[in-house]
Amino acid sequence: MNSSDTLLSERLATLGADLDAGGTADLIAGVAAAPAGPDPQAWHALVAAAPSDQLRHALDSLLSEARAADHGLNITPPPPERLEHLRAELKRQSVDGFIIPRSDEHQGEYVAQHSERLAWITGLTASAGLAIIMIDAAAVFVDGRYILQAEAQVNGDIFERRHLIDEPPTDWIVDNLAKDAKLGYDPWLLTPEQVNRYAAACKQAGGALVPINKNPVDAVWYNQPPPPLAPVWCLDEAFTGETVAAKRHRIADSLVKAGDDAALLTAPDSIAWLLNIRGGDVPYTPFALSFAIIHADASVDWYVDPRKLMPDARSLASKDIRLRQPNDLGTTLDDLGKAGKTVRLDPTMAPAWMENRLKSAAATIDHGEDPCQLAKAKKNSIQMDGMRNAHIRDGAAVTRFLAWLATQTPGPDFTEIRVSHKLEAFRRENDYFQGLSFNTISGSGPNGAIVHYRATPETDRTLNDGELFLVDSGAQYLDGTTDITRTIAVGNPTSEMRRHWTLVLKGHIALAEARFPPGTSGSQLDVLARHALWTEGLDYDHGTGHGVGSFLSVHEGPHRITKAANQVGLEPGMVVSNEPGFYKTDAYGIRIENLVAVIKLPRPDGADRDVYGFESLTLAPLDRNLVDLSLLSKWEIDWVDRYHVRVRHAVGPLVDSATRSWLVGATAPLRS
Repeated sequence: MNSSDTLLSERLATLGADLDAGGTADLIAGVAAAPAGPDPQAWHALVAAAPSDQLRHALDSLLSEARAADHGLNITPPPPERLEHLRAELKRQSVDGFIIPRSDEHQGEYVAQHSERLAWITGLTASAGLAIIMIDAAAVFVDGRYILQAEAQVNGDIFERRHLIDEPPTDWIVDNLAKDAKLGYDPWLLTPEQVNRYAAACKQAGGALVPINKNPVDAVWYNQPPPPLAPVWCLDEAFTGETVAAKRHRIADSLVKAGDDAALLTAPDSIAWLLNIRGGDVPYTPFALSFAIIHADASVDWYVDPRKLMPDARSLASKDIRLRQPNDLGTTLDDLGKAGKTVRLDPTMAPAWMENRLKSAAATIDHGEDPCQLAKAKKNSIQMDGMRNAHIRDGAAVTRFLAWLATQTPGPDFTEIRVSHKLEAFRRENDYFQGLSFNTISGSGPNGAIVHYRATPETDRTLNDGELFLVDSGAQYLDGTTDITRTIAVGNPTSEMRRHWTLVLKGHIALAEARFPPGTSGSQLDVLARHALWTEGLDYDHGTGHGVGSFLSVHEGPHRITKAANQVGLEPGMVVSNEPGFYKTDAYGIRIENLVAVIKLPRPDGADRDVYGFESLTLAPLDRNLVDLSLLSKWEIDWVDRYHVRVRHAVGPLVDSATRSWLVGATAPLRS
């Protein structure tokens, strides 16, 4: 320790810190690498149990300096030198290419700055994508949601830009990998399923897929941020509705029935659910990056950096919940293999590294779903009540926003970014607000046709008369997660806009009113949302519905509503979105989204089995100015009117008088 560090350590000790200069600096770097949380000073408790005001001020100053550091993620497109350095590193590691997925070790949709390798090398900031870098060729792959984004962010002179589905990476590998060439991959970042798929393509090309111990991107990313260290804390049972012990035993019982001795938990939201903990290591989703193993005796090994544990999270440590250092995971896997244990591993979610380690230790591997996924998806009564309450408060915020929007005059200050900030401001006034559940999609006119559009200072448009405005947004509350899309006419819409909007509405209503027997999957219901569009020769290229967590991920499995086959039956307690859409390129986008809960309905007379349906959780007005009554049946008109009565009664008492007056008109009967 040098003299300056010694002096800083002495100063910190004087102020009441429990860490020396080096420990504090490392912790602050990790906190800076995580998104700012709802309580900007909560992390102080990681430094001292009862920090003084002086210590808080000093820590905040150090954090500001750390957050100002340049990690090379704000330059788009990135300089070509990065690719040159990467290729030099590939040569040093004796490989001819490397696969760079968007995902991290947990296969999550949102990743920490530390794991933004795809963005650093290509400039692409999408939530899904892949790059393959060869010594003399490179390609970036995105699905239909991000085609336009890739065109804007990725240098086409350096990278081929390809469609992930229509022009898959496996085909590109077959065409570009030379005979006897080696394509490298990081076994922490690809799943066993992905490894098998890419290995087959390499074999077809006459080459080989090989694991690399040191990720070459990390080797050349000299200013890469460290892994995040956001505070980890316990969520009260008043919100979870079930104790940790009850969950552990419930999951352990399922392992015993399946003949498994243990299960690897690699999805942070599964661990958050199981242990009733929350964190903030990644944007928008309140979990902590960690791994866990749950055993058939209901005990848990939790592999987590202890530096980010708040006192209540540390108190989880017991004979049944063993806190482990992340680097100890490999030894535990070895021990499971030596003991002849059967270990469940999800080949679509777990890192290939884990399967390789278990195989080396001669463990028996059971390829099966994460045992927490289905249990987590089925909310208990406490969670469902919380979701309902969160949606009422959120609906009030959205209603205030829509009322405000209706009073604005198009002009240079009436922009996508400004209005999205206004919506967030209304939400911030709500009880239990913890942040947004995803980056708000605020698209006016042609930008609304970009399914996952993100407004930037370069793309920010004004909301103009005669255009449609699509806003897809949501929030995280202690008692629930929300996600809502509304498409609003700015000024007078065209007859075409009204027709297309109403066709989308018809699909939304058809799905909202669906009745189905137990065992029905979302893929069996998807056609209901598309039928009205299909009859007109129209469609949309995204799923109709995704699962939603309870103060967890806004995109939650295992259930969903899509064209693609999905065998998971919809069950009471599951929450899923209902969001059909239509997108006219370079003109406008339309989407209507409510979250709905699967509920059990009374059996009709003469029924020989149970009947399930949906309860609409989202409560905010639909734009009556976009309704084409000629396209709606009486039954559909009645549905809209009933829904608007629910909205008016639920959110009306929570808004100001001016908004309430606007709401009365916005929810008036369609034939009034």
